[in-house]
Amino acid sequence: MSRLSERGSFAVPRILRMENTPVHFDVFAALLQALFRVHQSHEALRRFAPMPPDLAAQPVEVVHKGATALLQREGGFGSSALADLQAAVVAAGQVAQWREHYRAEEVGQDFLDRFGCYPIIGEGGPYSSAALRAWIVYMPPHLYYPWHEHQAAELYLIISGSAMFRKEGSADVTLRSGDTVFHGRNQPHATETGADPVLCLVLWRDDFEHAPMLSDLAKLQKDAAQLALPRVLTAQ
Repeated sequence: MSRLSERGSFAVPRILRMENTPVHFDVFAALLQALFRVHQSHEALRRFAPMPPDLAAQPVEVVHKGATALLQREGGFGSSALADLQAAVVAAGQVAQWREHYRAEEVGQDFLDRFGCYPIIGEGGPYSSAALRAWIVYMPPHLYYPWHEHQAAELYLIISGSAMFRKEGSADVTLRSGDTVFHGRNQPHATETGADPVLCLVLWRDDFEHAPMLSDLAKLQKDAAQLALPRVLTAQ
């Protein structure tokens, strides 16, 4: 893991206003500028992926979930090394498209009511790119995000707060503002907050077609595929 400072020069791409400029353009533009500043200042983010040159603004259908109001009321972040990014994330959260990737029978209703994420770059976000996805993840205190995995490589940056991060093959670690953690493709990982909430920037690269999947379910699907393989070969 590594830490960052928001100091340093940066270059934000100029995304021009047009007649069909998406609503809330200024709010999202401020968020994008804050994201570029942090990316430019953080070596781990730069190593993970460059900021994409093909960014384009796109309309956002505003969708609120239970975590939308929780984030607006959140007072437990404390001091943050990334205060500007935190402020931009909270402001954009009021007009973002909050998403759900799981069902209540998989993770429980409490998780759906309190876990929050919204896209910045990618489907449902204010910007599109063929090279990178960027998300905001918010978890209030005392919430467990179960073991899950995905085919995309992933980097978490802790904007504010703290949480325990677990991943297969590594010791558990508590991360705080400015820290990062990398998850490889199909590497099971989990997150848990204690007394503090956590606010994260999440970047994806390499695969955008497959959504996150709980590791138990992913293992069952892999086992089923392996069991079916001899039958396919025999049929051939």
